[in-house]
Order: sequence, then C-alpha cells, then structure tokens
Amino acid sequence: MRVNLLLFGILKDWLGTSAYADDLPEGSSVGDLLDKVRAQLAVRVPGVDAGAVLRGIAVSVNAEFASPAHLLSDGDEVGLLPPVSGGAPEGKEPSAPSAIALVHEPIDAAGLIAAAKDAADGAVVVFDGIVRNNTRGRQTLWLDYEAYETMALRQMREISAEAVERFGVRHVTMVHRLGRLQIGETSVLIVAASAHRAQAFDACRWLIDTLKKQVPIWKRETFADGAVWADGEPFPSGIAVAGEERREP
Repeated sequence: MRVNLLLFGILKDWLGTSAYADDLPEGSSVGDLLDKVRAQLAVRVPGVDAGAVLRGIAVSVNAEFASPAHLLSDGDEVGLLPPVSGGAPEGKEPSAPSAIALVHEPIDAAGLIAAAKDAADGAVVVFDGIVRNNTRGRQTLWLDYEAYETMALRQMREISAEAVERFGVRHVTMVHRLGRLQIGETSVLIVAASAHRAQAFDACRWLIDTLKKQVPIWKRETFADGAVWADGEPFPSGIAVAGEERREP
C-alpha cells in the first residue's frame, strides 16, 4: 500500500521535502512507518539522534491525531508534526460562538476586537501576539509561520468550542497569520468575550496555551546571524509519540 507523508518544520528541512509518497506492507502501523522514517533520518542527518527526535513528535492520519498502534490504509495522509510553536440588543443578531481563521495578510486586530463585542458583555480579554525584535539576545529580522492548515483549523475550532463550554464565555475569536511577518506585526490574535471578567481572562489564557501546545503551526526565526526553527512546546500526553510504543499482536 502507499501512504502520503506531510512533513513540517525541522523535519521538512532534514528530509529535504515537505511531502512524499511511501510504500509500506499491508497491515503496517504508524509505528512501522516511524521506524522507516527513523532510518532515513539516520542516513540523511547522521549527527542527530533520530529516535529522540521522533519520540517528541505527534502523528496525524487524515488530519486526526493517531497513536503508533494505528493501522494505516492505502491512500492515508500521514502528517509528521514536530512540537508546535498556541443577550443581544433588539434588532441585532448575536455573534457566533467563535470566529476562527488562518490568514496570509496582516491581522486587523482593532476590527476583530470591535466585531467580537456585544451589549451583553461585561469583559473582552485580548491576547495580541506580536513579532519582537530579539530572541535570547539575537537580533530578529523576521519570522515565517507555516501550518498543516486543514488540521490546524480543525484543532482551532475544537479548542474554541471547548473554551466556550468550559469557561462559559459567549464568544471566541482566534486568528493566526501564516507566511512572513515583520517586526511589530501581529502573529496571533485571541479574543474572549464574556459577561464576567474572570471567565474571559481564564478562557483567553487557556486558549493561547492550548494553541501553542497542540495546534500544528510552526515558526522559523531569521536572525542577523542565521535562521532556525523555533523550539516547540511538547505535545500533551496521549498525543506525542512516546518511547517505542507498538501495536500488540
């Protein structure tokens, strides 16, 4: 059978491609595929501990997180994901519970914040993530963001819906920009609107923290003296590939 691999972040650089098809025996699992990728990495990047690298990633099958035990089928799309960098007034319809987007143009923070407000709200809490001019003492020139867009949007919708249910906020806006960003530009905007400030604060913090941990978006930082893929936060337990987990016979 043949599966289609999608590679992101540093894995794309190390294997020299962002996508390729690979042939596997019938009945192969995600773990079997990872063994094959591990061998390829050992050849292409001999100075890297390929086993340690792959233990920190997550794997998706057809845009859903999958464990090493997951059995693959012909035509599956497999993503190898390194840790990611996360009452209306009369006559007016209430806004939808969430507004989610990935964009390639500058984010209109002021416009999105204004659109999220409603007469029933007592608080609107905003996280506006901007590109700063340095990281750990190195001068930053610009950032490049990429995403597994289909899966990222699905994850963003799911965590936004969970925030509405968990914290009782009325509305969530979550917009992330992709492509090249200059110093001072907004990379991600999160707005939580609620009748009470405590729920809005809690939801906004939870949303950005969760986005950074599990939504497949990666950041490449270009400095005055070179460029690197930013270290990501580890995927949560149950998502990250851990150890040598395999399917039981």
